[in-house]
Amino acid sequence: MRLFVAIELSDDMKKAAVQILHSLKQNGVKGNYTPVQNMHVTLCFIGEAADSKAVEEALSTVNYKPFKLGFTELGNFNDLLHIGTRGGQGVNNLANDIRKAFDAAGIDYDRKKFTPHITLVRKSSGKPGKIVIPNVDMMVKRVSLMRSDHVKGKMVYTEIYHI
Repeated sequence: MRLFVAIELSDDMKKAAVQILHSLKQNGVKGNYTPVQNMHVTLCFIGEAADSKAVEEALSTVNYKPFKLGFTELGNFNDLLHIGTRGGQGVNNLANDIRKAFDAAGIDYDRKKFTPHITLVRKSSGKPGKIVIPNVDMMVKRVSLMRSDHVKGKMVYTEIYHI
């Protein structure tokens, strides 16, 4: 099974993301748009794992204080268009603590530099133009271990554990 650790977005954050997606489409941005139900902030990508128990045990050792998470500005990683997130040291500390717990448990994960963001469009083309970013935030009180599955040609993310 394919696993990752994420912060799922609140309903208000999802509504704001829909506004951004609508503006991008109106401005002619083409590409593979992320379905709103799949939007999240990836804290740590694990990839293929035969079993989730060791990951769950490692996550159970991570403690964090709730913190605010909000949108910043549009950005890109090559042809991946995203919206940055602000969460202060809370989001960075949480990602680092998860990685430390995985290191201690011998769990392999993607070691790319952590950059908190929400993927909006993959294989994007066109200029987004001036997009109004809604001033919305949420309290992060839950971190989810997610399983990623291909179902009828689409990605479906399912929470299998949380802290």
